[in-house]
Amino acid sequence: MPQSLASILVHVVFSTKHRQPLIKPEIEDELFAYMSSIWRTHESPVLAINGAEDHVHTLVSLSRKVALSEVLEEVKKSSSKWIKTKGPECKNFYWQNGFGAFSIGQSGVEALKKYITIQKEHHTKQTFQDEFRAFLKLYNIEYDERYVWD
Repeated sequence: MPQSLASILVHVVFSTKHRQPLIKPEIEDELFAYMSSIWRTHESPVLAINGAEDHVHTLVSLSRKVALSEVLEEVKKSSSKWIKTKGPECKNFYWQNGFGAFSIGQSGVEALKKYITIQKEHHTKQTFQDEFRAFLKLYNIEYDERYVWD
């Protein structure tokens, strides 16, 4: 086959360092647009992005040409620098070191988009940590609690 074709849909989740509530409503739209532009420059369009004050969910169509960890490192590094320009209250902004990445099939895209859209409402009932543990369980990912959080 002369052509390489792929559909790599990934749900990416990561938090602020120590889950600090630093993603303020007044910057989140601009932040999510900025993060989306970084994904796009790596040929990985964002299908949905949203979050709460301490974390971000992104549904991305990952390019077959890039490694997820490399693109995500750029997304986190660049957006962290960008946030620090948004005022003195943001000068100590950092993302957590790790992330969660969960594959998703095309049949699950619409439900996941809806889930990402209602993050603020969802987190009135469940913490980020409980949510993340639930994803790890759902995807059968073994983990050591000592190394999940920073």
